Amino acid sequence: MVDLKHACIDAVRALSASGVGVSVMADNGVHGMADASDAHTAVVEELQFTYGEGPCIDAFAAGAPVLVSDLADGAAGRWPVYTPAVRAEGISAVFAFPLQVGAARLGVLDVFRTSPGPLSRADVGRALTIADQLVTLLLDGQERGPETLDLGPRAEIFQAQGMVSVQLGVPLAEAMIRIRAHAYAENRALSAVATDIVARRLRFDIERP
Repeated sequence: MVDLKHACIDAVRALSASGVGVSVMADNGVHGMADASDAHTAVVEELQFTYGEGPCIDAFAAGAPVLVSDLADGAAGRWPVYTPAVRAEGISAVFAFPLQVGAARLGVLDVFRTSPGPLSRADVGRALTIADQLVTLLLDGQERGPETLDLGPRAEIFQAQGMVSVQLGVPLAEAMIRIRAHAYAENRALSAVATDIVARRLRFDIERP
């Protein structure tokens, strides 16, 4: 089994971070948190998928690191919903590193700190090395089969995305937009909405009053 949890915990120590998260993503709209160093960081990591914006989303799209040393310094103009939400969780700085091999993108490594300030050049180098190691872990899991890749409860998000795609007859990317919009409107975590969809307590092909 790919042990992303311990990789995230080791990264916290190596980068003097308050938390580290890993998200798996794809161009077809399939994405979600894979693992995090701790429960609080898991909540923080998921915020960008609930709101559809944040350093992780941008780093994946650009294929380049997004380094935000102080969320209080103009970040709200770039991510108007994500920024106040993540700051409310006590996070002051976010550093996102894409996980990729050439043009193939797999996801993003997110490094969180509770105090503002840039990563040192040495820390950036360490983060890039860790990102390469995570790519190896993810690819190794894919080669051995999806059952070896431990996505934990976040696997429900992928399952819910597929179910909504079938229910509405829409692409996976649009299905995720619908789920995210529902989570935002109901002020619920994306994972909680996904759990209801998978358990068939919530359907998107039934009109609600």
